Amino acid sequence: MSDIGEEPVAQPVEADGDPQTPGTSAPSVTEAIPPRCPTRTRLYRAGHVLDEGFPAEELSERLAADPGAVAWLDLYDPSPDDLRIVVNEFGLHPLAVEDAVSQRQRAKVDRYRSHLFANMYAVSFGDRLVVSEISMFVTGRALITVRKQDFDIDALIARWDLNTDLVSAENQISLLVYGLLDAVVDGHYEAVEQLDDAIDDLQTHLFTSHAGTDLRRQAYDLGAGIASLRRLVAPMPDVVSRLLRADAHLVDAILTPYYHDVHDHALRAAETLDAARDRVDRIADTQLNEQSAELNEITKRLAAWAAIIAVPTAVTGFYGQNVPYPGFGHHGGFLVSCVVMVVLAGALAFYLRRRGWL
Repeated sequence: MSDIGEEPVAQPVEADGDPQTPGTSAPSVTEAIPPRCPTRTRLYRAGHVLDEGFPAEELSERLAADPGAVAWLDLYDPSPDDLRIVVNEFGLHPLAVEDAVSQRQRAKVDRYRSHLFANMYAVSFGDRLVVSEISMFVTGRALITVRKQDFDIDALIARWDLNTDLVSAENQISLLVYGLLDAVVDGHYEAVEQLDDAIDDLQTHLFTSHAGTDLRRQAYDLGAGIASLRRLVAPMPDVVSRLLRADAHLVDAILTPYYHDVHDHALRAAETLDAARDRVDRIADTQLNEQSAELNEITKRLAAWAAIIAVPTAVTGFYGQNVPYPGFGHHGGFLVSCVVMVVLAGALAFYLRRRGWL
């Protein structure tokens, strides 16, 4: 929207210091330094694409030629030199530019005089967690995105093209920002749901006979994945909330419900992730308790068999004395000892089985 910054498109300065309207023939200090990194460009008016794929150095000229147009510029893994052409033209703050080119910045929203700066992380969860850090500069007439890792930009463009019915004269940039936020938060929610499904699968194998080291390793891996994902997902409700604030001058009456919907999805993703972390902890604790119960059962059985074996040991030990005893030196004595061992051991086994020890 036009109130995002005081200067929707900042004026380049000539060598003698006089202001120059963007797009005129006089050379500017950034005119000869096009970005060397891969770029994507689009020019919009009233939700319709006027042009795309044009050189990034023509952005200011095209905006100056059409006051009703807005632009999107995407830079993939740029260097500070690659951003120089847009720094002067749009009045980007040096601190925001530094954050845009630095790796692993926290998810946040910063407000500067002529623009908003936001940093966030898009994720996907397959065999492993894939993270894409995305920064964006939001000015009155341009959205500039900086991708530090690969991200499905074509899916984002398709999402923008589906929302053209929401466009008004004042919310063209806001609509682009909404599409990006919606894509990022949807990716968070899909990743959280996949983690939740993996936890469900782990839970079904909790009481199987082969659950053991494998289950503990899977629980540990899931816990590590949840911890990594939570650092990326948890700040998003605050990011969307900051963009919803009135001082951001970004959201109008048309888009407010859609931004609130994105905020709700971000909250649900964070809450689901917290619940998933608790579930993994409970699975690990339950598995340890199950192992302890199984160990106790084994100990009981061993103790029961030890008691049974102690009976014939005691009888044979008694009959092994070097003194005369009933049946000493007769076959009948041997038979009596065998009967005593079988009867006593059988009675003890019967008693222990009834008590659940065998």
